[in-house]
Amino acid sequence: MLTTSVIKNRPHLLLLLLWLAIAIVLRFLRLAALPPWTDECATMVFSLGNSFRIVPLNEIISSGVLLQPLQVNPANGINNVIQELLTESTHPPVYFALAHFWMKLFSPTGEIASIGLARSLSALFGVLSIPAMFCFGYLTFRSKLVGQMAAAMMAVSPYIVFLGREARHYTLAMLLVIASLCCCVKAIQSIHRQQSLPMWTVLAWIAINSLGIATHYFFGLTLTAQALVLFAHIWRNRKPNSRQTHLWRIWLAVLGTLIGGLVWIPFLQTIPSSDLTDWVAMSNPHTRWVEPIGRLLLWNISMLLLLPSAFTILPTAIIIISAGATLLFLLWSLPKFIYGLKRQQEFYDNSLSIQILSEYLLAAVCLCLFFTYGLGKDLTLAARFQYIYAPAIILLLGAALAGCWQYLVQGKITVSIILSMALLGGLTVDGNLGYLQNQRPDILASLIQRVSVNNVLIATKHIHHGQTGRMMGLAWEFQKQPNFNVQFFLAGKDSDSQEYNHSVQELQDKIAKSQRPLDVWLVEFRTPINLESQQCVQDKQYGRTAGEYSYKLYHCLE
Repeated sequence: MLTTSVIKNRPHLLLLLLWLAIAIVLRFLRLAALPPWTDECATMVFSLGNSFRIVPLNEIISSGVLLQPLQVNPANGINNVIQELLTESTHPPVYFALAHFWMKLFSPTGEIASIGLARSLSALFGVLSIPAMFCFGYLTFRSKLVGQMAAAMMAVSPYIVFLGREARHYTLAMLLVIASLCCCVKAIQSIHRQQSLPMWTVLAWIAINSLGIATHYFFGLTLTAQALVLFAHIWRNRKPNSRQTHLWRIWLAVLGTLIGGLVWIPFLQTIPSSDLTDWVAMSNPHTRWVEPIGRLLLWNISMLLLLPSAFTILPTAIIIISAGATLLFLLWSLPKFIYGLKRQQEFYDNSLSIQILSEYLLAAVCLCLFFTYGLGKDLTLAARFQYIYAPAIILLLGAALAGCWQYLVQGKITVSIILSMALLGGLTVDGNLGYLQNQRPDILASLIQRVSVNNVLIATKHIHHGQTGRMMGLAWEFQKQPNFNVQFFLAGKDSDSQEYNHSVQELQDKIAKSQRPLDVWLVEFRTPINLESQQCVQDKQYGRTAGEYSYKLYHCLE
């Protein structure tokens, strides 16, 4: 016989199951529709314990050779994963170790790994964030309604759906952000109540924070923002001539977290000098200072709403209509959110919770802008980096929706409209119609297949494994057309310098010896080369970007 507690909570359980069902559909629908982009190729290669270095440079190679690092090798174990990752990448190993077991569990030996399988682990962690967000909302506001609204927003948010459909570690990192913020909120609440933080919370907080740093180094920004807010509340609630013994467990949590993070210092020191991180320093935020702020606003808006706006595939008219509809929706919904939060602030505990979340959000955004403008490392370039504060925004939205639901005239209709628009944004992500998408190898591959009827050689300038990953995405797509004759050339740096003189000469020599007619596609090939000397004529009709790939096309005549 069901207990009274179970019967009382049945509506909440059923509602949470509904959000979970919606989240599962949004994250797994057409999950393998697109080929992997650069970073996803890196996830797969390192998770399999393989290396990009087996792909030869300065040689003409086939798609099969290029895709070899994506093949499942049963001889590779977790030691291979950690070794290759720490040698060739700038990421800590926790997610890749989990992905290694996940991939080996379901992947046939010797075959190229499944991109759907690789993405499914991230999608699974994304689904788990729904009940996690419910718990976060309930623990922070002591309201199941707030928890339900936050869980609903987490399920349908376009930004969260976007992260959950990529074979990357951000959904696991965000799950740990939620858990860490739960502990932080409890700690600050204990400060205001002059109570000691339970020891189990202290130990859990240390473990979560240590695991978070070992999952993604930007988790350190989460901890820094938490520390700023935590110390501010300790300072405000200090009492003269008082020993405040209830704080010692919080200091223990801080010390444990520092120890858990210090072990990664030797690896963090190599990141600034790595070619893999150069791209965040290329946006010139000091001369184009408005752009980072604009990007930050777009990423934050996309946590609530994302209408069709993919510049690469949609007509300009649709993008303009989407922009107008987004603006109108924001003008309509923003007063509702403000009203909902104000009603929540009428209660002291809720007011404190909103203050904590708002201060954390402000601190995290300021850290992001400090890195961008102060250190010249533009963290606004990628939407995924905003995961460090996304749960705070989602919970504030959930609290505002709960306030509207309870107190606003026609509040239930308002909340239904807002959640429906967010759901539409999630479907926009599923349809790959939002600006949040990354490189699209399928778009360039389709163009190449449509334009080139001759033999095709795709050449790129190789700086690090990121360029190999970009070519892998194209090769992945060409594998669907086995009769299409395409080869690749990755131009490596000269052994004694940072120049590409030797590789350029190698490419020209190989083109001279290749069977004609030949179409040469220079993709992301940003170094001088004279193909006219090889009787190759540039096709000016094609020479721009496709799917976030820049390219030039040359027809090499007989």
